[in-house]
Amino acid sequence: MDSVIRPKNYYYDLSQVKIAEIKASGKRPKLLLHSCCAPCNSYVMIMLSEVFDLTLLYNGSNIVPEAEYLIRSNELKDYTKSVNKQYNLNIQIKEFTYDTQTFHKELAKHDDGREGGQRCRACYKIRMREAYQYALANDFDYFTTVMTISRQKNSIILNEIGNDLNREYASDKYFFSDFKKKNGILKSNEIIKEYDMYRQEYCGCAFSYQQYLKGKVSNG
Repeated sequence: MDSVIRPKNYYYDLSQVKIAEIKASGKRPKLLLHSCCAPCNSYVMIMLSEVFDLTLLYNGSNIVPEAEYLIRSNELKDYTKSVNKQYNLNIQIKEFTYDTQTFHKELAKHDDGREGGQRCRACYKIRMREAYQYALANDFDYFTTVMTISRQKNSIILNEIGNDLNREYASDKYFFSDFKKKNGILKSNEIIKEYDMYRQEYCGCAFSYQQYLKGKVSNG
């Protein structure tokens, strides 16, 4: 991965330069937005829809149990319908087949027992690669991940993965971002509150779920 030390707002600034270029062109490119949940999408999809024709990709095989997966999937669909109606948009959702056993078999190869460590990086990369491949196969102009909005996700790592995927596929489809910058989290929280969205208490995978359950026991 690219280990060069970047200025604090480097990836946010890259996104703004690209958006300015697109606006100047007068075009509306197609962007595939890798989406993990409605709360993370809340502000991001509205903001990006000002510039791009959006399709959301939901590949949540990392999420357990299946009941949790369905809650997050259904809320994303409901929120997307509301946004489409309110802003007169036509955002579509591509949902991959739920296959958590295969996903966790692969993820277990990278289990270092540490939240935010190699296991998490592997999880991001698996899902982002799936999304990148879908973007290539379906003629999207750009691809990015909504995860850079999250306080719990390291935007530098996510953008390094995106840059690596550009190199791997000899393409420049990855749209660099840092959606938490410039009050992105505050704007998201306002929308989450307005829509009374469900906010999950753990990231999603079996490992984070077990840590969540242990925490509940410890806290009585």
